[in-house]
Amino acid sequence: MNWRNKETERLLEAILALETAEETRRFLRDLMTEGEIIEFGRRLKAAELLASKVPYSRITKETGLSSTTVARISKWLNDGMGGYQLMIDRLHHHNSPPVGKGSN
Repeated sequence: MNWRNKETERLLEAILALETAEETRRFLRDLMTEGEIIEFGRRLKAAELLASKVPYSRITKETGLSSTTVARISKWLNDGMGGYQLMIDRLHHHNSPPVGKGSN
């Protein structure tokens, strides 16, 4: 099955049209179940922990994900399309203190 089609391209356009966290929250909740949203949040957390070299055993304990899922995320993080690493880098940069602020 090809995941790149008219419907998924339209979904990407919809995601890119979101402007705020609240809009995103509302859209995701209408699009997915609460459980699916929680699962995706756990997967992102697992990717961040993997990127920080946290052991699988701790990741499974902290996220509640199976070791199989953590291994799959590790494979995508290291050999996928770069999406996890892109978001990790952006989130890390976004959460970093502004350069030059507070260093007087």
